[in-house]
Amino acid sequence: MRTSVYLVLLTLLFTVLNNPITASSSEASSAADSSAIHFAQEGHLKNVRQLSFGGENAEAYWNFSDTRLTYQYTNKSKGVLCDQIYLMNIADTTSSLISTGKGRTTCSFFLPGDSQILYASTHLKMDSCPPEPGHEHGKYLWPLYPEYEIFIADLKGNIVKQLTHNHYYDAEAVVSPKGDKILFTSDRSGDLELYTMNLDGSDVKQITNELGYDGGGNFSPDGSQIVWRASQFTSDSDRAEYKSYLKKHLVSPLKMELFIANVDGSNRRQLTNLGGANWAPFFHPSGKKIIFSSNHVTKAIPFNMYMINTDGTGLEQITFDKVFDSFPMFSNDGKKLAWSSNRNNGGTRETNIFIADWVE
Repeated sequence: MRTSVYLVLLTLLFTVLNNPITASSSEASSAADSSAIHFAQEGHLKNVRQLSFGGENAEAYWNFSDTRLTYQYTNKSKGVLCDQIYLMNIADTTSSLISTGKGRTTCSFFLPGDSQILYASTHLKMDSCPPEPGHEHGKYLWPLYPEYEIFIADLKGNIVKQLTHNHYYDAEAVVSPKGDKILFTSDRSGDLELYTMNLDGSDVKQITNELGYDGGGNFSPDGSQIVWRASQFTSDSDRAEYKSYLKKHLVSPLKMELFIANVDGSNRRQLTNLGGANWAPFFHPSGKKIIFSSNHVTKAIPFNMYMINTDGTGLEQITFDKVFDSFPMFSNDGKKLAWSSNRNNGGTRETNIFIADWVE
């Protein structure tokens, strides 16, 4: 969930957004020290490679042929003032703009055939970045922009279809590995719920219905199940606070657990009960485990990635960062893992994309 550009920066933005982003030789050499990008305890990761250098690079998702990633990128020093969607070739790390460069975008995903990309954007309602929420009573809040609609674009950035048409938050869309369904989050019911629809936007179905934020979902490898994050309330005051924030198009992500269900929402069951923020879940290629990000150890920083069996047993720590690791996604062949991390950023707030060979 992250915007566009003021008139005085339009020329700079056009130049930056329409030229490939590549790592300079000095930037690339900064990754030469393998201890800075791969910690010794990370036995499931091998041949770790840093793909981006500078700015905020997040939510990198593989195409079906495992040759490209689509991701969201912000770099104010280069005129990209809030998240836009980019396409990266993994072989040479060159990137190109997919979204319009206007408004703010989030959560991109390839469609079957690898010739089109799904993402949410506010560009129809605004050219510039929407305002970001402050910290209310010291709480970190996510914005739920009602201007978000879900679009499909080709690899040159041309929008070929608009899938949602309303004034609600429609975002966080992903595509089933079967290539038949889209899973997304919307507040069109008055609460944040999960929905499915066909690839053409038809046959929209609400599949969750309990109070709280249900979002950030993903499909199992065979498309039969989903896993997602959901708000956890420990008191009536928590519920009242959630409702109050929702009226302001805000949500606090600090208390979330993971849930799993059939693709139609049936057989819903809680997967984690760890406390803190547990989010960004993705199925292991076997369909029997979930990898996710969590701060349950400290309830603050760091966020690291963990894996758990789909019956809630066997919790295992995967990364050992001191700051932030999240947005894990296995390649379709199950051989590699992509994720976003604060590692090797020189103590800055930069978040970059990494990939590694996966070791069982």
